Amino acid sequence: MAACVDTSHAAVAALAELIPADDDIALLEPAPPEPAPGVALAATTLGRLVGIRDDGKLVAMAGERLQIADYIEISGVCTHPDHRGRGYGAALMRTVGARIIADDETPFLHPYANNSSAIALNQSLGFETRCEVTHAVWKRA
Repeated sequence: MAACVDTSHAAVAALAELIPADDDIALLEPAPPEPAPGVALAATTLGRLVGIRDDGKLVAMAGERLQIADYIEISGVCTHPDHRGRGYGAALMRTVGARIIADDETPFLHPYANNSSAIALNQSLGFETRCEVTHAVWKRA
C-alpha cells in the first residue's frame, strides 16, 4: 500500500520510484493521480494488458494485477468517457478472463460497493458477489 502527499508530478514520480522491480504497490484514492511524464505506472503495476485504440489513441484498457493461489484479478478496466456505451469494457474483460481461464486460473474482481455500473457489468458477464469487504488502513497515533 502506498500514497502520495499530493497529486503533483513530483510526488507521483517519487512514488513511482518506490515500486519494487519485481512487485507492485496498491493505491486507494478518491481519484487516481495523473502519472508523471515518462512514468508508465500501469505497465509497471499491472500484469498482462489489453487495450482498444481509436485513431491511435488508447480509449479503453483492462489487465491483470493481484495473483493469489489459483486466482488472478481482472483489474484496471476503464474506458474514456467519450467512448463509453460501446461494449469495450465487456469485450476487454472477456478477453482478459478467457486468457486467465486458458492458464487454468480463476478470474476475480473487486469493484467498489457503490460502483453499480461496474457491478452490473460484472454480473452480466457471469461474475457473482462472493462477499463484501472493507478496506482500512491503520497507522500508529
